[in-house]
Amino acid sequence: MPIPFRIFNQNNDKNALVLGIESSCDETAVAVVRGGTQILSNEIFSQASLHAKHRGVVPELAGRSHLERILPLVQQALQKAGIQGDDLDGIAVTNRPGLIGCLLVGLSVAKALALSYGVPFIGVDHIQAHIHASFLADPALQPPLVVLVASGGHTSLFFLEKKGEGVLLGKTRDDAAGEALDKAAAMIGLGYPGGPAIEEAARGGNPKALALPRGTLEKGSLDLSFSGLKTALLYHLRGPGIQRPFPKLSKQEQRDLAASFQEAVMDTLCKKLERAALLYPQAALSIGGGVAANTRLREKISESTILKGRKFAFPPLALCGDNGAMIAGLGHLLLSQGETSALDLEARARSQSR
Repeated sequence: MPIPFRIFNQNNDKNALVLGIESSCDETAVAVVRGGTQILSNEIFSQASLHAKHRGVVPELAGRSHLERILPLVQQALQKAGIQGDDLDGIAVTNRPGLIGCLLVGLSVAKALALSYGVPFIGVDHIQAHIHASFLADPALQPPLVVLVASGGHTSLFFLEKKGEGVLLGKTRDDAAGEALDKAAAMIGLGYPGGPAIEEAARGGNPKALALPRGTLEKGSLDLSFSGLKTALLYHLRGPGIQRPFPKLSKQEQRDLAASFQEAVMDTLCKKLERAALLYPQAALSIGGGVAANTRLREKISESTILKGRKFAFPPLALCGDNGAMIAGLGHLLLSQGETSALDLEARARSQSR
């Protein structure tokens, strides 16, 4: 049953304070948002250095880190917002999709805080929260809206007729864009996380140095694919059938391969967004997720003749990666609509997005 305490004040939701907690993967994030759009604090602890030597997220290490960081981060977010826990009107938390052990940390804390402060709480979908970040970036933005969400674990296109209800148009059939960048960075000999490492190296490289495939799939499809791109890079480095070890690359070779791989990924994402935009000519456009912070992707979108002139929301970098503000923002919307979650709400590895 829903928490039997104070009801979210829908008549005063413009001033309502919602705490957002995000712990779905390797970022511990807590934020306080007023009225669904005013970000009072947005605190994030990145575990990138913890997982760097493994060149990927280790779920057990991520979960332990969340346990150590989350309560201090809650206090930090409240202090920065200039409020006490008793001032909160609701608590929102990611309960899907993500690593179960990581999700359980945030979910358990959210339930305990909701009981302690006597306020309602609600579990939200992480991907839908990335979509909702567009409305935090531009509070005047209104649906209909086409959104590209690209991150380490997800790459999808959504259409919104109303806030909080993104309908899936297309998704990757294999690797997510961020995952492909991580794997490419490892093959080239760059650091982790791969997205920022590839972007940094690409600044001094030639994006035409290596011809790589674009995973745009069949004509008219809004799905994406990055496995062929990743395999093409692997075969370039180790030969067809992986017959030789990884070569020792010069700095310039690394830069050229990084630039070529980045160009292929961002070109694929931009083409899919263009295709979706043509299907919904009246819709505004936006991007979200960690890969949305990539400078080259933003350049390609800005240069696109198809997308030029369309209403476009570019979230700031702080709202692209995993963050608590997007959780609090979507949570505020759902709570203002009378939705709450029960204390037996479970963590789910997969999204419920349609």
